[in-house]
Amino acid sequence: MGILNVTPDSFYCGSRAFDSDNTRLHAEKLISDGADMIDIGGYSSRPGAESVSPDEELRRIEQGINTVKKLSPTIPISIDTFRADVALKAVRDLGADIINDISGGELDDKMLETIAKTKTPYIMMHMRGTPANMQQFTNYNNVTAEVVEWLSRRLARFSLAGADDIIIDPGFGFSKTTAQNFEMLSHMELFNQLQRPVLVGISRKSMIHKTLNITPDEALNGTTVLNTLALERGASVLRVHDVSAARQAVKLVAKLNH
Repeated sequence: MGILNVTPDSFYCGSRAFDSDNTRLHAEKLISDGADMIDIGGYSSRPGAESVSPDEELRRIEQGINTVKKLSPTIPISIDTFRADVALKAVRDLGADIINDISGGELDDKMLETIAKTKTPYIMMHMRGTPANMQQFTNYNNVTAEVVEWLSRRLARFSLAGADDIIIDPGFGFSKTTAQNFEMLSHMELFNQLQRPVLVGISRKSMIHKTLNITPDEALNGTTVLNTLALERGASVLRVHDVSAARQAVKLVAKLNH
């Protein structure tokens, strides 16, 4: 899954594609590098990110969708939003294929109904709080067990409502410390008990660049290392800024395991 952020403030400057020309250039690279799907975001979810109005978020998302569809009409498009109204309009009016919700439906009560009604594939991520304050909520007794339990409860609720086409995301970097991120990664096989595809989004995140004392710009090698470990532990989808490197990791791990 290639990341296309139509935002001016995403944490990694290499993923920002705010104007139409940069959006097109970035989308072209993701597609030419072999992305299987593209995740478009119009609202930065970095720690401490400021709020964006729903209208502005939808305008940015529309710019991204229109650009990708012109370049590759058949590539699946995921929309990174926690707002049900934005999700509904993106699916019904703009042709989005997947909804990627960093809050697992907790920031908007209407999300469950929207997903159930539209039968849209849904990525359910774990997070506490909001992007602006999430790093205040990192108190866990056992981070992996508690995230698995939370996802299990949310899956049951969505299932009862008729929303069953769901990918789970442990939420690396969201309301977790660096140590907790590594603890989750080391026990990632526990997420397989939920019997859902697992998406891992650790590309160039602080768990990498703070550990190595480098910048996000320098974190590609570390990203590839951790993506490889995630694949070994059962990850089904890698959400990445650098598609070519991720595809190489997928191919080599697949060769090793078969």
